[in-house]
Amino acid sequence: MKIVVLVKQVPDSTEITVDKKTGTLVRDGVPSIINPDDLAGLEAALELKDANPDVKVTVVSMGPPQAKGMLQETIARGADDAYLITDRRLGGADTCATSRTLAAALKKIGFDLIIAGRQAIDGDTAQVGPQTAERLGLPQITYVDQIIELTPEKITVKKALEEEEQILTSKMPCVLTTLSGMNKPRYMNCVDIVDSFDKPVNIMTFDDLDLDLSVVGLAGSPTKVHATFTKEVSAETKTYELSAQETAELIAKTLKEKQLITK
Repeated sequence: MKIVVLVKQVPDSTEITVDKKTGTLVRDGVPSIINPDDLAGLEAALELKDANPDVKVTVVSMGPPQAKGMLQETIARGADDAYLITDRRLGGADTCATSRTLAAALKKIGFDLIIAGRQAIDGDTAQVGPQTAERLGLPQITYVDQIIELTPEKITVKKALEEEEQILTSKMPCVLTTLSGMNKPRYMNCVDIVDSFDKPVNIMTFDDLDLDLSVVGLAGSPTKVHATFTKEVSAETKTYELSAQETAELIAKTLKEKQLITK
């Protein structure tokens, strides 16, 4: 069984700033990380591989050439191979063009199950995974908090919503989008890091995709960003006078709404 995990290299959200004159994100000199929801999806795939030696994990990312280092890290974590889709002609893509590009690449690479993070912390759209599923004509389950059972024919998962949890089953192949809190990603060790360099990252460009240039990159992106800004910090706060029980219930409710806890 081939599990493909979609990942994105994103700026560390604790370091990101906005250029107030241009309204764009300042990425120069900002450390990059693997998007947390995607990293949880990778860990989920690796856990399935640990339980079943017939499972192969492939990681796919669309981004600039420097994302190759991030993909090398996913191999060091346990992925079998990785693909970087990179080409200047693909630059400036919104979620529409990105999902179209990823779907075309996935048709070339092949898959039995596709796992993507719920959303990226630099965009927060939560659209790429679902759009990719639609372009491939696959069923999808979003907000996955646990993979309960996987067979070649079907998969059963727990989906975490703000007010409830759902147990859902889908036929295979399908697309899952995962939550960062569903697991704790494993650490790399020195041996795996060294061994990872024996598995070079595969490079795909626009020429490897059966797509027209008009539907990818900036040309194929109907979404236009008019402004980007940082919300000003306000000194205003809310003060509550509650009993211990009411305080605990309010804290639990707030954490649940922010998807920091599920129960």
